[in-house]
Amino acid sequence: MSKSKRLMELMMTVNRKKKFTVKELATEFNVSTRTILRDLQELSELGVPLYSEVGPHGGYQVLNERILPPIAFTEEEAVAIFFACHALRHYAYLPFETESSSALSKFYFYMSGDVRDRIDEMKNRIDFVIPSRQAKFPYLSILLDGAIRQQVIRIEYESRDGVSARLIQPVGIFASSGLWYCSAYCFLREDIRLFRCDRIRSAAEDTSGTQPLDLRHLHLGNREALIPAEQEFTNLYVELSEEGVQKCEGEYWSSTKLHRREDGTGWLEGHMPKRDIPFLAQFFIGLGVDATVKSPPELVDDMKRRLAEMMARYG
Repeated sequence: MSKSKRLMELMMTVNRKKKFTVKELATEFNVSTRTILRDLQELSELGVPLYSEVGPHGGYQVLNERILPPIAFTEEEAVAIFFACHALRHYAYLPFETESSSALSKFYFYMSGDVRDRIDEMKNRIDFVIPSRQAKFPYLSILLDGAIRQQVIRIEYESRDGVSARLIQPVGIFASSGLWYCSAYCFLREDIRLFRCDRIRSAAEDTSGTQPLDLRHLHLGNREALIPAEQEFTNLYVELSEEGVQKCEGEYWSSTKLHRREDGTGWLEGHMPKRDIPFLAQFFIGLGVDATVKSPPELVDDMKRRLAEMMARYG
C-alpha cells in the first residue's frame, strides 16, 4: 500500500475510533509501530486533532473536532459549494458563524488557481440578497443544539405582554427575510409555537428536571403534527393577485396553502388555528388590494377593526 493511500485510510480509521493505540494500528495496517508514529505525526500536521495519553491504559484519541477525509469535487461542484457558503455572509448571525467562515477560507485556499480566478470573476456578478436587519440572534447555536439533542431549553421571551420565562423544546430553526425563527414545543402553552429568535433575551439548557418529549419524529417539515387535536381551527380562503401570490411565496407558513393559476393569480386555502387571526389580519392588511379575504368571518372582522383604527388615527 502506498504511503498516500495508507494516510488516507488511517485518517478515516482514527476518525471512526474513539480510542486506539499505536500497536493496534500497526497490526491493522501491517506496518511497524515506528511507521504508524510517523504517520500519526503527519496527520497531526495536516490538522487531525490527535490527543495522546501516557500510562498503562494510555493511547491516542481524536478530539470532537474530527477532520473529514479529502473529497474530490468537480469544478462545477466546487463553485456551487463555494457560493452556497458565500451567500451566508449576509447573515450577521449563524448557528455556526465561525465555522462557516473558516470552512469557506479553507475551501477557497485549496482550489486550483484557475477555479479561484473563475470564482473571483463571479463574486461581483452574482449575489443572494436578503433584507438588512438590525436584530440580534445570539442563541441560535443553543437552540439548534437543543433540537438535535432533544433538550428542554429555558428562555426569556419578549412579546407584546412583556418578558416571560418559558420552557421550550426546539424542533428546529430557520431563516426567512433576514430574520431567524425557532419552531418549538412550548411547555407553557402545551403545543407547538413559533418564536422569533431576536426576541429571545436569554437561553440555556433547563436544569429544573423537566422531562423532554420524544420529538425525534418531528422536524420543520411536519411540525404541525404535534398541535393538539382539541385546538380550535377555522377555514382560510383568500384571493390573491399576481403580486399577492409573489408576496405570499416568501412566507414560511403559507407554503402548504398557496395555489396558483395559469395567469399568475392564485388563492390561499386551508385550515388555520384561530389563535393566528391577529397575525394574519396584520399580514393581509399589509398586502393591500393584492389580497381579498373571503373567510373566516372573524378574520374579516378583525381586519375591519384595525382599518377603522387606522382611519380614526389619520382623520
